[in-house]
Amino acid sequence: MQSLALQESTGKEKKTMAEHRFWNTQPVPKHDENITDMGPIEPSIPVDQVSKELTALPKEFEWCELDMTIEKDAKELYDLLTLNYVEDDEAQFRFDYSVNFLKWALQPPNWRKDWLVGVRVASNKKLVAFISAIPVQLRTFDKSTLMTEINFLNVHKKLRSKRLAPVMIREITRRSHIHGIFQAVYTAGAVLPKPVSTCQYFHRSLNPKKLVECGFSRIPQSWTLARMIKHFKVPEKTSIPGFREMQQKDVPEVLVLVNKYLERFDFAPQFETNADVEHWILPHKDVVWSYVVEDPTTKKITDMVSFYSLPSSVIGNPKHKTLNAAYLFYYGTDIISKGTEDKHEDGTPKLLSKRLNELVGDALVMAKRLGFDVMNGLQLMDNGLVLQQQKFGAGDGHLNYYLYNWRCPDVDDKKVGLVML
Repeated sequence: MQSLALQESTGKEKKTMAEHRFWNTQPVPKHDENITDMGPIEPSIPVDQVSKELTALPKEFEWCELDMTIEKDAKELYDLLTLNYVEDDEAQFRFDYSVNFLKWALQPPNWRKDWLVGVRVASNKKLVAFISAIPVQLRTFDKSTLMTEINFLNVHKKLRSKRLAPVMIREITRRSHIHGIFQAVYTAGAVLPKPVSTCQYFHRSLNPKKLVECGFSRIPQSWTLARMIKHFKVPEKTSIPGFREMQQKDVPEVLVLVNKYLERFDFAPQFETNADVEHWILPHKDVVWSYVVEDPTTKKITDMVSFYSLPSSVIGNPKHKTLNAAYLFYYGTDIISKGTEDKHEDGTPKLLSKRLNELVGDALVMAKRLGFDVMNGLQLMDNGLVLQQQKFGAGDGHLNYYLYNWRCPDVDDKKVGLVML
């Protein structure tokens, strides 16, 4: 299967440090560095010593800030990303982030306009490049640090020889430093110095006929399309009693549930307030869907599962223009507090495995009902307990996780709890 994610790489394009002209100058670990301790690579500097000068751009360009509350700005960013952002290796698919999605992704609690940084052509003011930062409280093993999460780095296709990306990274770093934040987390498909973890993409077909027609999937050898459709058929109805869409009243319980669940992982965000859960997990129309399980007897929220919508444009296909993809997002269950020591022969906890398969199975039912063609997920968190059973197939894409100015031992993909958009 194809992969549709930031970073559609095979995870093998490793350069030597000498070839990394830019990263060789940055506070990141070397490829062959064996890290056993944790902490900053370079010390923080007093905020009043951070440069107030904008990073120098080539003279034909100028800096700008985008305000996602202004429709014109949001539309400009949408147009830039839709035409120039991530494509798969065969240039068949390109991410098609909606305006509503971009507003959601870039305006969490405590977002800053000066962290939504664009580059315009000075003569005609056309937006030709962008990079963003949002705040994230990230726990690496036993240390919790306020960092910036860097995303949506994009340069217009015709300007990629100008080496604008390193300039933009330097500028967003300076702007983070001004606010006293000296660490960052980011992802890429390319192998840069040095991934803290690498996770593989998996795909669960919901509309096999369309995926085949788009070139996203192939009919397995000796199968027919009819057999493929039958194999990937999902139930008409959900299976868990009390499974329903999440509501505003559920926010406080979901905050506790998800944070408790994320404690299982070595590299995970911490949702600090109800506002964080309201923003990231409470359903947003056409962007993110979340479901809870309400115990019919106690009325307590015992489980939560969510996914978000990130369609892709289908390039040059006469029959289909858009592939509707759902991405498995955060989930949590209180089953972990009910004893998970009873294990299968391969060491997987029986209760947890059973519950997560029920939750993701019901999420697939809802995704199919909502018209999604495929659900994508990474091999992270406890996804390994469900991917095979729920008929996800391995994709050819990998997502590498990186930390800037933060030394951290390698993290197993099963111990990654941060889902980046």
